Amino acid sequence: MQSVPQKETPPARLAGLPSWLLTQTARHAHRLVGDGFADVGSRGYHYRLLLTLHEVGPTSQADLGRRSGIHLSDVVAAVNDLADRQLVERSPDPTDRRRNVITITPAGRRQLRRLEQRLARVQEDLLAPLAPDERDQLTRLLTRLLDHHDRQPTNPES
Repeated sequence: MQSVPQKETPPARLAGLPSWLLTQTARHAHRLVGDGFADVGSRGYHYRLLLTLHEVGPTSQADLGRRSGIHLSDVVAAVNDLADRQLVERSPDPTDRRRNVITITPAGRRQLRRLEQRLARVQEDLLAPLAPDERDQLTRLLTRLLDHHDRQPTNPES
């Protein structure tokens, strides 16, 4: 029988840094979400694109990228994958034939529901040690941090 390797303990000063704690927790969250979505044949980009299309309706690939926070080159690859699986439809924009309009299909809406169910289970796993009020507090604090840093200029020297 193989023994489970012991997890190395980081130096105490490192382990007490909020930035280190956030990074390590994000690593676990990323793995849990990735594994959860892979179990239903999808990736995080698929969820973000399907959710954006569900909320905003048909839109161009460029707008889809801006709204979902995904770089345009990654949007194109993910939309190609979703279109191959008939989860979205791509059609020429009637006002500008050079652009495509992306629309979620009924199959895409069903896949979105599966992904949302999977994501809810992932959130439960990730936050398992926290009580409901602690989960709410953590979400509020993380939102405050993110909002603060999103408002900061991208180049601090400017």
